[in-house]
Amino acid sequence: MIFAWIEEHRRQWPVELQTRVLGVSRSGYYAWWNRPVSERQRRRSRLTEQIRRVHQDSRRTYGSPRVHKELTAKGVACNVKTVARLMRDNDLVAKTRRRFRAGTTDSNHALPIAPNRLDRRFHAPGPNQSWVADLTYVPTDEGWLYLAAVLDLYSRRVVG
Repeated sequence: MIFAWIEEHRRQWPVELQTRVLGVSRSGYYAWWNRPVSERQRRRSRLTEQIRRVHQDSRRTYGSPRVHKELTAKGVACNVKTVARLMRDNDLVAKTRRRFRAGTTDSNHALPIAPNRLDRRFHAPGPNQSWVADLTYVPTDEGWLYLAAVLDLYSRRVVG
């Protein structure tokens, strides 16, 4: 790791100065520099390239579990944690969808606001004197549907 740092900064400072300041031998740096790439590093580079390809084929939407599943389906032997680490090290991040946020009301207006006649009194003295309503959103295959319900506070039954 120190030798890789020296390699990154050899244009800024002489190797001799860097090795002396960091307390490592210059011959050790040159031995590291001339050493051939290990089989493990070659495998990791190939796996990184395959991960990058699967990630791009998914339009950058797959995270490490899906990339791992895709690679194993193609017959590539790999570990899900290794895939996650290589994706993190190479800044391969899955795009996330923006969360649905309902936009049914616009509170920023100058229109008159209806008075609060109920004022948190949720017990009606008789039927059909106080109704309350609510609105919710239901995801379907065709898109979002809106479901509204109106309740009679006296009987607690849906009236509309």
